[in-house]
Amino acid sequence: MLLTSSAFAQEAKPLFDGKTFEGWEGNTKTVWRIDQGALTAGSLTERQKDNDFLATTSEYQDFELELEWKLEGTEGFINGGVQFRTKRIPNHHEVSGYQADLGAGFDGALYDESRRNKILAKPDDETLKKAIKPLGQWNHYRIRAQGDHIQLWLNGIQTVDYKETDPGIEPKGIIAVQIHGGATAIARYRKLTIKELK
Repeated sequence: MLLTSSAFAQEAKPLFDGKTFEGWEGNTKTVWRIDQGALTAGSLTERQKDNDFLATTSEYQDFELELEWKLEGTEGFINGGVQFRTKRIPNHHEVSGYQADLGAGFDGALYDESRRNKILAKPDDETLKKAIKPLGQWNHYRIRAQGDHIQLWLNGIQTVDYKETDPGIEPKGIIAVQIHGGATAIARYRKLTIKELK
């Protein structure tokens, strides 16, 4: 029997226990909360001022990450994201690194947050139409990063197959979830699991 590269992965382990912030750090006083088993930020009555990120206390390099996310919103730039191979920017609310983007027309795209500040790869309109669910429904992300190869699947449909060509890009970092500033919106993330790849 032929073994795929994923066959060499460790067993998937939870990144979030659904009940506590164990293994995570960030603004858990005024921005992030746990609601019905999900990491949750934002409000439908008050505008989120700045981007804010809740991050793992551990770093990861080669892995397969799976999670579910949901966005709701009434006005503004209704958006979130899943950061990986990322670093916090000292004394700043931003982070720097890859982001599996979500919401505001960026679903299924790979964005480079606070570094190159551009979309690195994104699905075509037909693929995105097949993959995305309406605002307010749970979506599933599968994020695979191995060496210079990054792949994203949204609700089981591949949206990104990207090869990094810049040798200076950091291959390891934290994982974080985002609530985007400038909107009256709520972002939720749950069922986060990770397989580290060999």
